[in-house]
Amino acid sequence: MTNDVLGTGRAFLDLEGRLVERRLTAVLFDGDDPTWVVDAVRAYRNGDGGFGHGFEPDKRCPASLPIDVECALDVLLAAGEGRPGWFAEPAVATLIDDACDWLGSVAAPDGALPLAFPVMEGYPRAEHWSDWTYVPGLNPTAGLAGRLHRIGVTHPWLDRATEWTWTSLESGIGEDAHTLLEVLQFLANVPDRERAAAVGAHVADWLGKLRYFRADPADPEYGVTPLHLASTPDSPWRGLFDDAAIEGHLDRLTRDQQADGGWTITWQPPGQASTLEYRGIETLRALRTLRAYGRI
Repeated sequence: MTNDVLGTGRAFLDLEGRLVERRLTAVLFDGDDPTWVVDAVRAYRNGDGGFGHGFEPDKRCPASLPIDVECALDVLLAAGEGRPGWFAEPAVATLIDDACDWLGSVAAPDGALPLAFPVMEGYPRAEHWSDWTYVPGLNPTAGLAGRLHRIGVTHPWLDRATEWTWTSLESGIGEDAHTLLEVLQFLANVPDRERAAAVGAHVADWLGKLRYFRADPADPEYGVTPLHLASTPDSPWRGLFDDAAIEGHLDRLTRDQQADGGWTITWQPPGQASTLEYRGIETLRALRTLRAYGRI
C-alpha cells in the first residue's frame, strides 16, 4: 500500500506536474543533483531579480511578485535540505541575493511587503487574488524573512523586515491561519531565539481563533491543517497537536489521494493549467509529508 501511494503519486507528477516539481521530486526521492532544480527555478526569474510567471499558479502574471519570490525560496530550501554550504554556491547565492535586492526595492520604507501588486490585474487570476493582496502584512513579510534567516542571508531589507515583523507581532497576528504559517516560519528561524520563544508561547492561544484553520480531519473544506503547520515530526510546532490529531490528518491525507495518483485541491484556480500545476504542488507536498511521518 505505501509503495502504491508513492508510485502512483510520482506517476501523476510525471504525467501532469511542472518541470520544477518533477526536478525537485527527483532530488528529494532519488538523490538527483539539485543544480537542475536551480535551472528550473531560474526560468521564473525576471531581469529585476524577482520571480513571476505564475510560480504561484493562481495568477498568471509574468511580473515579479513577492508571493512568487516566496515560492522560489521554498523550492530552493527543499532542494538544499541536508546540503551544507549549498546556499553559498554562486548559482544559488546570486538568485537569492538578487531577489533580496528586488524585495528591498518594492517594500515599504519600514520593510513590509504585500503578496502582490495591481500589475496582476492584466492577467488571468483566481477570484481570491484581489486587492486585499496589495496590503503589506505579516503574510508574506514574516514568512519571507523567516525563509531568508533559515538560509543565513544578511541584507539591509531583511534587517528592516525583521524589525517590522517583531513590532507587528506585538499586536498579534490577526485572524487568518495563512498568516500563522508565515509567522511560524519567522519564529522558527529568526536569530533572536529568546524573543522567538517568548512570542511562540502565544501560538497555541492564537490557533483556535483563526479562520481557515481546519482542526478536524473530517472537514472537507479548504483550510490550513496541523500537517501544514508541522509537516515533519521534528517540526518545532509538532507539540501543538496531540498524536491523535496528527494521525487523523495523516489518515485523511492518505485517503485524499485520487485515482490518478495525484491529490486534489479545494479552491478554484483560473484555468485548467493552473489546476494541474497546483495539483502537482499539492501532490509533492503530500508525498513529502507522508514520508516524513513514516507513512511511505
